[in-house]
Amino acid sequence: MTDTASNTALVDIQSISFQYPSGKQALDDVSFQLQSGQFHALLGLNGAGKSTLFALISRLFRLQQGDILLNGQSLKVAPSKVLGSMGMVFQQSTLDLDLSVSENLHYHASLHGMSRSRRQERIDVELTRLDMNDARHKKVRALNGGHRRRVEIARALMHQPSLLLLDEATVGLDPATRQSINTHVRELCEERNVAVLWATHLIEEIHPRDKVALLHKSKLLAFDHAEAICQTAGQQSLVNAFSTLTGTEARS
Repeated sequence: MTDTASNTALVDIQSISFQYPSGKQALDDVSFQLQSGQFHALLGLNGAGKSTLFALISRLFRLQQGDILLNGQSLKVAPSKVLGSMGMVFQQSTLDLDLSVSENLHYHASLHGMSRSRRQERIDVELTRLDMNDARHKKVRALNGGHRRRVEIARALMHQPSLLLLDEATVGLDPATRQSINTHVRELCEERNVAVLWATHLIEEIHPRDKVALLHKSKLLAFDHAEAICQTAGQQSLVNAFSTLTGTEARS
C-alpha cells in the first residue's frame, strides 16, 4: 500500500478496526489521510466496509480501536468539535418528505445554532449554487431523486464544514444526474477547499488523479492516486486494477 499523504492532512484515520456483535470483522487496521481541497474516493464492493467506516467517522458507531483526527482534534476526546466540522450525505435519504426544501434546511441549520438571518443567508447561497432556488417552497416529496440529493448536499453544507462525507450518494440515480452531482462536489473541493470522501462501488465516478482508498473484505488494499494504483497492478484501467487486486469484478 502506498501512502503519500503529508503531515498537514485535514483528516487522519488511524488504525481503525471494527467488529460487529455477530463476530463479522467490518474493518481491519485501516489507516489513511484526507487533504483539504481534494476529492478522495472510498472504493469497494458492497460489504467491503465503506458504510461502517462512515458510521464511525460520523459517530453513529463508537470507535472500538484506533482514532480519527480532524484538524488535530480527536473524535474520541472532542467529538462535538470534530462532528461540527463535518457534513454528511447518507446513502438513504434522511430529509423530511412533508417539509419544504427551505424548511428542511432551516431545521438542520438551527441544530447548529445558527440565527434565522444567518440560516436564510446560507440557504440562499446553497440553493443558488445547486440551481434549486425555484424548488425552495416545494415539499421534498414532490422532488425527483436527483433534486433530493442536491437538497441533501445543500443541507450538509449549511454550517460550512471542512469535511464532506458522501456515502453512495448517487445510488439509484440516472447516469446524467450522477455525473452532475459528482461534478458539483468536485467544484466544492476547488472553490471552497473542502475535503471530500466519496464512497462508491462505481469505477466511472473516479478520475485518474483522484486519491483512492481501496477497501476489500475489511482491509485497505491501496491508498494512492487512481492512475498510480493502475500502475502498481500492471493494468491500464482502474476496473482491471480493481479486479487484479481484489480477485473480483468491479462495476463501471
